[in-house]
Amino acid sequence: MLSDRAGVPLSVAVSAANTNDADALKPLIRAIPAIKFRRGLVGANPAKLHADKAYDHAELRTWVRDRGITVRIARKGIETSKKLGKHRWVIERSIAWLFGYRRLTIRYERYANHFSAFLALAAALTCYKKLRKEAT
Repeated sequence: MLSDRAGVPLSVAVSAANTNDADALKPLIRAIPAIKFRRGLVGANPAKLHADKAYDHAELRTWVRDRGITVRIARKGIETSKKLGKHRWVIERSIAWLFGYRRLTIRYERYANHFSAFLALAAALTCYKKLRKEAT
């Protein structure tokens, strides 16, 4: 899951078990929809990307920078991941909101597209609740 700084899910995806987290980052960034304004479509790339050490790959850093996104990824063996703690709790809270729906805690569906549909529905409900709360 990719979320904004307020914890609103921007894109969600389902991957196979025991796969590297870094392999899922590119599809998540590509899945962010473009924002439509009066003057046309505007790219929806975020300004910054905060990630933990699992995403520390030179090729991935280059790919993200080429899209105009500032990279804030903890480096293996150099930086402590405690710096990202203030940003990490937002995504952890968002994941807890998504998996607060009982249907998503244990995967009963045989097919990934069924589970993905429930995950997208949970993300939509989370966005609705979060945005409704901010509107009041």
